[in-house]
Amino acid sequence: MALHVPTPTSRLRFGLGSADITPPVGIYHRMWGAARHDRAAGVHRPLRADVLLLAPLDCGPLLVRAHLDLVGLAVGQHEELRQALAEVTGALLERVIITYSHTHSSGFFVANRIALSGGELIVPYLRLLRLKVQEAGAQALYAMQEAVVTYATGQCGMAANRDCWDAEAGHPVCGFNPQGEPDQTVVVARFCAPSGQLLATMVNYSCHPTSLAWENQLISPDYPGTLRETVEKSTGVPCTFALGACGDQGPRDGFVGDTAVADRNGRQVGHAALAVLEGMGAPATDFTYQGPVISGATLGAWAHVPFTSERQAQTTCFAGGIYSVDLPLKPGLNPERFQQELQEWSARQREAEARGDALEVRNCSALAERARRWLARLEGLPKGPTYPFQFTVHRLGDAIWATSGGEPYSLIQTELRRRFPQYTLLFSPLTSDFQVAYLLPQDSYGKGLYQEEPSSLAPGCLELLIEAMAAKISALETGESLL
Repeated sequence: MALHVPTPTSRLRFGLGSADITPPVGIYHRMWGAARHDRAAGVHRPLRADVLLLAPLDCGPLLVRAHLDLVGLAVGQHEELRQALAEVTGALLERVIITYSHTHSSGFFVANRIALSGGELIVPYLRLLRLKVQEAGAQALYAMQEAVVTYATGQCGMAANRDCWDAEAGHPVCGFNPQGEPDQTVVVARFCAPSGQLLATMVNYSCHPTSLAWENQLISPDYPGTLRETVEKSTGVPCTFALGACGDQGPRDGFVGDTAVADRNGRQVGHAALAVLEGMGAPATDFTYQGPVISGATLGAWAHVPFTSERQAQTTCFAGGIYSVDLPLKPGLNPERFQQELQEWSARQREAEARGDALEVRNCSALAERARRWLARLEGLPKGPTYPFQFTVHRLGDAIWATSGGEPYSLIQTELRRRFPQYTLLFSPLTSDFQVAYLLPQDSYGKGLYQEEPSSLAPGCLELLIEAMAAKISALETGESLL
């Protein structure tokens, strides 16, 4: 029986800056093929950018983590923001990571939307976004100080598996699957000064921000907005949201136009995170058995005991970097095919509009939207048979902070947690390679799942990525350099 329970901890230097990045009302907003509007009609809650700077205690090289309330950006837009953050923080470009909350109500800003209604506001907004993110980076740099990061995990039932079989229709749909087994893990990071003063929190949770869908016309962070507000109201310090791997997960109650549902979903996760925070002991302490106490029964006393010098050293490890693995692409990704599909579905939509067939108009518009998205994805894909897929792995004391591009299924984090139980894992998707879309388990292909259609990658790629990431985590056991 273990009589000593280590508290997962990172000791490092830390700074946080935030900025309001809400787009203007009227900007191109439609993220859903079934939506009948183009322009945002208003704002539900503001969107936010959080920029975290992390560095070893010896003031070594910076690691920059930006978390943006956007669905995602195109490759060129994403890289321009990374460069902007590198400039303002002085960090090397390869140590700048941008990830997204993936709210589907933020607006959609890829280049082929600029010619559409509301698209004229995209380029000016992206210029403002660059400035706002740089402001947050400068704030974070100014705020750098020594910090103790304590980690703990809990559960929240808001997220559900969304690979559902519709027996009546005879095909799968993307929606709540009562028989699914989602990963409902809530990971909470608490940032404190060495004195114990609370500085900030971070919540890592795996659920598509799709509470709001085609009926919603408001700019919104979806559930992460109220999640943050719930935690911040209780703690009095900033809370950053970090999306987890959720290619197969979405809200149990979602796809609605009612913003109250998004707020309720966020409060569920926020209260779960607060429960985790309440269960944490003092910073830089481990939970240790103190021996028997004779009472009405012989009791076993435990206490939160300050770290030994050996534990202090373990928690200061700061290692890792950005890596790449070649993943095979799907065959037959031809832009001419999707251009033809776009023209055909657009023509059928116009015909349906002329005869007043509203359902056909919606369906044709949605299928035209699928073709339009494929054309945008193909602009960022290489010509060869494989894709150099990027991921990052950093060991920060007792925690692994990992990211990848695309939208992997939750299997990636459950498998890595199974293999490396000695670490707390914080996994974030959508940090690059937005255009590859989903990474499904190999046995999920050929079932007609929605996620297979937009994926640029061939079956087996998720498993290859898991192996590549596991190899890097194993290497970090020996303290591999950040470089």
